[in-house]
Amino acid sequence: MDDVYAIEGGHVLTPDFEVREADVLVDREAGEVIEVGDVSADETLDATDSLVMPGLVNAHTHVAMTLLRGHADDKPLDSWLQEDIWPVEAELTPEDIRVGTELGLVEFIKNGITGFADSYFEVPEIAAATEASGLRANLCHAFITIGKDDAAARADAQEGLDIAREFDGAADGRITTALMPHSLTTAETEYLEEFVPQAREAGVPLHFHANETQNEVDPIVDAHGVRPLEYADELGMLTDDDFLAHCVHVDDREIDRLAETGASVIHCPASNMKLASGIAPIQEMLDAGVNVGLGTDGAASNNDLDLFDEIRDAAMIGKLARGDARDVAAEDAVRMAIEGSAEAIGLPVGRIEAGGTADIAVVDFDAPHLTPVHDYVSHLAYAVRGSDVRHTICDGEVLMADREIRTLDEEAVKRRASEAAAALVERAE
Repeated sequence: MDDVYAIEGGHVLTPDFEVREADVLVDREAGEVIEVGDVSADETLDATDSLVMPGLVNAHTHVAMTLLRGHADDKPLDSWLQEDIWPVEAELTPEDIRVGTELGLVEFIKNGITGFADSYFEVPEIAAATEASGLRANLCHAFITIGKDDAAARADAQEGLDIAREFDGAADGRITTALMPHSLTTAETEYLEEFVPQAREAGVPLHFHANETQNEVDPIVDAHGVRPLEYADELGMLTDDDFLAHCVHVDDREIDRLAETGASVIHCPASNMKLASGIAPIQEMLDAGVNVGLGTDGAASNNDLDLFDEIRDAAMIGKLARGDARDVAAEDAVRMAIEGSAEAIGLPVGRIEAGGTADIAVVDFDAPHLTPVHDYVSHLAYAVRGSDVRHTICDGEVLMADREIRTLDEEAVKRRASEAAAALVERAE
């Protein structure tokens, strides 16, 4: 059978987070796992000394911001955005967005990421690059209304809604969409009241930044007399389809509200640390039953797109938050990057079992920093790097085999991205 291949000779991370020696038989055409066990096929991928696990899901990023990697560092969020990022973003062309996205997608594939949620501009370019890469994505146009006249603000919000309607189901179903008001302080109430109900009518979920810094809390309290997530809930912005980035400065009542509504939180620990935004109370959220996923944020505020780094950061900073080494345990942190993220952004999670979606990362454990292996899951949380990923598979298609990407020209993408980034910064200056 030409559409069937076997991942042979490795260990498998099962849905219950047990690890056992097994081969994995994959149906490329169906994008599914056929069988886990002692199997064989004419076509094989070698997984000797490796762990076969579900692909990671990066649930909050701005992928084209790879062009701004290292452009502006060591500044707080507000001044970083206003003085460094927004002026350069104003000079972005559709071609810049395309090559910046391609660079990020190369990085995703190299790091075992099979799905992601992206909010940015020129979404058609992002969608086209995603389709060519073979990855899954939830895409949205981030709209901002502050500082604009009514016509411009309404047009930006309308573009967000139109994009969500147009691209849902693109790339043979690998692309889904959301409506993205940038944040509760950058999208004004009148436009939220107008466009959120339209998104609900269209069955489109919401994705937005919330409570990232104290400066995203105080203005809401001052203007509306309630905390931001109560304000969001009053506007109908918290359902079990919606996912909120950051949620660093939330109180106990807001955590309870997240749990009651089923809205998900996307934790971005590296970005939160770099911008000194604070430490999100992740263990409290987990204890309350909130679904938590993981995201890298954009490469301008991280500065890489390695979700294994994010898993480690989440576990480490989670312990520091309350001074308890038991908090955000290894398995919880790894689950955030797989099940938590996939559930949050509405993508199928890769499950290494018969009938499971064949979104898979094969991690090579034959390295000094992964020796000895007392506990595979511990290593996934605390020791594995994206560079340890050997093969990456999405929807049954092998996107990378033995570190060689099959769907994008890595060297050409890097060259074009470097040229585009240099020209972009020169235009902005």
